[in-house]
Amino acid sequence: MVTMWIDERGSVVLDSGESHRLLALGAKQGIHGHLGIPEERAPLVLPVNYVVHGADLVIRIGEGLFERVERAGLVAFQVDGVDAGRPWSVLVRGLATEEDRQGPDTAVPLPEVTDPGRRIVRIRADVITGRQLVPASDEHPGRSAPSRR
Repeated sequence: MVTMWIDERGSVVLDSGESHRLLALGAKQGIHGHLGIPEERAPLVLPVNYVVHGADLVIRIGEGLFERVERAGLVAFQVDGVDAGRPWSVLVRGLATEEDRQGPDTAVPLPEVTDPGRRIVRIRADVITGRQLVPASDEHPGRSAPSRR
């Protein structure tokens, strides 16, 4: 029997293995994610293409954005997709550092922008969480459907 945890909103909380699988699936499908950088007045969130390298993410960004990422150190990255007809969302939080482009096995994403920049950044997946969104009409074992008032 598979045990699943349902959060207070009715989403299925995914374990880290499934979250990593979906993160890799999103990269393979060419889905862009969103990079969140803490800023003094308000967080900055921008779309970026990514690849999965081991347990980590690799992105390619321009000089100005790199300076912000380098200053922040800790960033967040979120990607959403659909697998087997079910929407999902994965959030990675971790340290962002410049990647050595000389590494023979370092894949680099191909951004869908005119000037993608030259800085290669690795985001260490220190914390990875995932959710699978389940329509209210679907039933979960041991859980009653939420009331609609």
